[in-house]
Amino acid sequence: MSTADYIPGTCNIGTGEIRRRQIVALIGLVLSISSLITLITTNAPRGARLGIFIPLAVASIGWVQSRKKFCLAYGFMGTFNFGKLGQLSRVADSTSRAADRKTALSILFQAGAYAVIATAIIYLLPL
Repeated sequence: MSTADYIPGTCNIGTGEIRRRQIVALIGLVLSISSLITLITTNAPRGARLGIFIPLAVASIGWVQSRKKFCLAYGFMGTFNFGKLGQLSRVADSTSRAADRKTALSILFQAGAYAVIATAIIYLLPL
């Protein structure tokens, strides 16, 4: 693990961890698309479309984390990883932990906003 790669509030994961988040985003996207197809083909009531929020949230959280090179869970826990998957290092000082928590909250709100907007669009579409 290289602490030289860690930048408080900016970057707390390396390439292996980024790849994991890309896979999560892809899984969420596939689940979202399959859910939408199911909703359309079964003529589900409009209210059922709100259930697509969960897979959209999974997709958006994975995507935002991979783009920002920052894991929100690690940010909340005060850890980072640039080595082997699963080998976490602790953030040493409280100022860095505070910056990480602020970025983690930002990612959570940004991803949540994407999921809410996409859900609203799907809900409002005349399907």
